[in-house]
Amino acid sequence: MTAAIESTGLGRRYGRQWALRDCTLRIPAGRIAGLVGPNGAGKTTLLHLAIGLLEPSAGSIEVFGISPRRNSKEVLAKVGFVAQDHPLYRGFRVDETLELGRRLNTTWDDDVARSRLARLGIPMSKRCGDLSGGQRAQVALCLALAKRPQLLMLDEPVSSLDPLARREFLQELMTAVADTGCTVLLSSHVLADVERVCDHLVILSNGSVQVASGIEELVSGHRLLVGPRRTGGDAVAGAEVVQATHGERESTLIVRTSGRILDPAWEQHEIGLEDLVLAYLRNTGAGTMPEPELAGAGEPR
Repeated sequence: MTAAIESTGLGRRYGRQWALRDCTLRIPAGRIAGLVGPNGAGKTTLLHLAIGLLEPSAGSIEVFGISPRRNSKEVLAKVGFVAQDHPLYRGFRVDETLELGRRLNTTWDDDVARSRLARLGIPMSKRCGDLSGGQRAQVALCLALAKRPQLLMLDEPVSSLDPLARREFLQELMTAVADTGCTVLLSSHVLADVERVCDHLVILSNGSVQVASGIEELVSGHRLLVGPRRTGGDAVAGAEVVQATHGERESTLIVRTSGRILDPAWEQHEIGLEDLVLAYLRNTGAGTMPEPELAGAGEPR
């Protein structure tokens, strides 16, 4: 199956500084993928490369097997994008904004747009600049969904919203995904939101992919170990240590493993996604899990 997004050795440089480097990644179609990482990790750069706003300095990226730079019209027709600041023409009424969307997109579904906004109670006659932050976010999402995209990309869409508006936005997103089956790539700093709506996770660190995995597989492949304080190093047989902390009497490790740890000195516990993500972000040297499976790997292209 063609991946929604696939990159190989992807990089983007600004002068001498690499914003993204050696990014090899495959996001399967039909998934809701969370994209997380600290500020400056390259998340927005990756999204802009995927929609063709930026040209790679190295490597390549494809959306449904198509290059965003060489075939921008074909890619843009398949992609809906919601930026962090929800850019709308503030002087336009909501109905004028929908009319603009209809004129610019050949796949536009006006019934979808109007019915969603009516359900949310957003008046068509109101100017976008007079809407609340949550309402503007919903209009931006509606514009992206009304073009019936195969891939929906969202760059920190709820970062400025209050908790209620954020929850309403995510609920509307989940409803839309259930209705259309589109692939989603959601960039967010709010790990609780990622855990609530996503089934796939990508962690970027220092401009490179650190983790790329289904969330269920990621969580089940890690354990929290608690045992007597270790003084001879953090190595654990049959596991790779992601994070180690040591108190006066005991050590606590987060490890990646394919099975149970046999050493009886360790108490083994399941670990939540948020704690796991934070462990990787603290230890940028922890390896990718698992290695990306590239389409046609080992075959001539």
